[in-house]
Amino acid sequence: MKIAFYGSSLLSSYWNGAATYYRGMLRALSEIGYDVTFYESDAFDRQQHRDIEPPDWCRVVVYEASAEGLARAAAEARDADIVVKASGCGYEDDALLDLLIRHCAERALMLFWDVDAPATLAELAGAPDHPLHRQLARIDMVLTYGGGDPVVNGYRRFGAADCVPIYNAVDPRDHHPVPPDPRFAADLSFLGNRLPDRETRVELFFLDAAARLPQRRMLLGGSGWGDKAMPANVRAIGHVPTADHNAFNCSALAVLNISRDSMASMGFSPATRVFEAAGAGACLITDDWAGLDLFLKDGEEVLKARDGQEVAERLEGLTTERARAIGERARLRVLAEHTYTARADRFAAVIRTLLQRRNLEAAE
Repeated sequence: MKIAFYGSSLLSSYWNGAATYYRGMLRALSEIGYDVTFYESDAFDRQQHRDIEPPDWCRVVVYEASAEGLARAAAEARDADIVVKASGCGYEDDALLDLLIRHCAERALMLFWDVDAPATLAELAGAPDHPLHRQLARIDMVLTYGGGDPVVNGYRRFGAADCVPIYNAVDPRDHHPVPPDPRFAADLSFLGNRLPDRETRVELFFLDAAARLPQRRMLLGGSGWGDKAMPANVRAIGHVPTADHNAFNCSALAVLNISRDSMASMGFSPATRVFEAAGAGACLITDDWAGLDLFLKDGEEVLKARDGQEVAERLEGLTTERARAIGERARLRVLAEHTYTARADRFAAVIRTLLQRRNLEAAE
C-alpha cells in the first residue's frame, strides 16, 4: 500500500523534535511492505541543517514553502492508498489539510497524525472556529504519538471517528550504546529545544538541580538557550545533531527527561528522548507523569523526580555502577516492548480494522 505522509521534516531534526519518531516509524513501515513518500516544506532553514540524506526506505519530496508548492505537493495525494497529515508541518497547516482532504482518493484512507496532541486539544478547546473542528468529520482516524485515554477521549469529544495512540519507541540501529565522548562529559545532561511550554519546567527540574549541586557538571543541549541565565556549572552547547545523540546519552552519569507542560498534564506521553536514552543504555531521570509505569519501572529502569530538589537527590544517590545497571535494564525493556517494529505492527492492525469496517459499511 502507498502512503503519502506530510510532516515537518524527515531529513532534519533542526527545531524538529518529531524527526526521530518519523524516521523510526516510516522505516519500520517500509520494512513490513508499505511504500512511503514523505512530503516536507523547505522552511525554517531545515534543509540547510539536514541530519540525514534521503534514505532508501522512503522517497522524500521537499516542496517550496509557497501556495504553488503546497498545491503541487498536495495534489500527489490522489495516488496514495493512505494519506497522512501530521500536526505541525510548519507551513500553512490548515490549508494543507484542506487540500489533502480534497485530493485524497475516495478509496483511500485519510489520517491525521498528531505529534503534539495535548497542545492541539487545548487549541481546539479554546477556538470553536478552529479549522480542525470541521476537518475531523472528513478524517477516517486520528493517530497520536502519546496521550492515552485523556487524548483519545478528547478527540472523540471533538468529533473524531476514532483516535489511537502509536507511542514513541526506539530503533536499535539508530540508538544504542557507544563509547563516551569527551565533548559531552557531564554528571547530568538534558537535551531539548527552548520552547514556551518547556522553559519553566527546565528551570524547575534542570537549572534548579544545577544550582543545588554547584560541584556537579551539567550539560544543556538544544536550540534557543544562548541568552538564558544559568548557574555557572551549566554548559550550553546548542543544537545537537541526531548523529551525536548516542554519544550525548552515553557520556553523562545520568540523562534528564523533562516533559513539556501540555505533555506532563495529559500524561501517557513519553518523549522520543526517553527511548533514545534508554536505547543507548543511559541512566534516565525523568519528571513524574501519569503512565510512566507503562514504559519503564521506577527505581529499576528509570528514576522519577517531582522537582529540582528530587533531581539533585537522585543524582547524588547514583554511583557509576548503579547508573549502568539502571540504564542496562531500561535498554533491555525497550528492546523487548518498545521498538518501532512493534509500533509498525500496531499501525498495520489499525489499518486492517479501518478497511474491514469500511468494507462492512459498504456491504450494508
